[in-house]
Amino acid sequence: MERIMRRIILASASPRRKELLRQIGLEFEVIPSRAKELITRQLPQEVVEELALQKAENVAEDVGEGIVIGSDTIVWQNGRIMGKPKDREDARRMLRGIQGNTHSVFTGVAVLVKSGADVQRHVFSCETKVHIFPMTEEETEKYLDTGEPMDKAGAYGIQGMFAAWVEAIEGDYNNVVGLPVSALYQVLKQYL
Repeated sequence: MERIMRRIILASASPRRKELLRQIGLEFEVIPSRAKELITRQLPQEVVEELALQKAENVAEDVGEGIVIGSDTIVWQNGRIMGKPKDREDARRMLRGIQGNTHSVFTGVAVLVKSGADVQRHVFSCETKVHIFPMTEEETEKYLDTGEPMDKAGAYGIQGMFAAWVEAIEGDYNNVVGLPVSALYQVLKQYL
């Protein structure tokens, strides 16, 4: 029996998430979520799962059939969330906090498989520990000058210039980029 190709929708405009889905050969469309993010949880894995589900549900409201993927990534250090920096000073503060230390990156993923009124939900999160070499003030300022930190949680992109200061990672590299595609594929393959 031939399997039906389902419509796959990424509820994110993130260029990194789009690239990761393309990398594993998925054909999909992008409908960015317009959900207002509301955090009611405390634990980092619960926070990212909650936000990913809000994004996926927001987009799924307008989808009759298909698979909607929502995702959210945070950097977690010393019991605090480090989101995207508000400005250069905020990015500098974040970089000073992570350099020479270890932090965790959590990505939550919500997969909603929708067929009419029937919705199956798969929500999970992944954690990757990232060890960062110390940075000099000059290195920090040069990195800030690139503009790279400004649209990324924790004020860095592991796949960009910041790779020069990544000492080691424990876990899924793609999770740090923004989407644990191998774990996601294990959920998706039962529907593709």
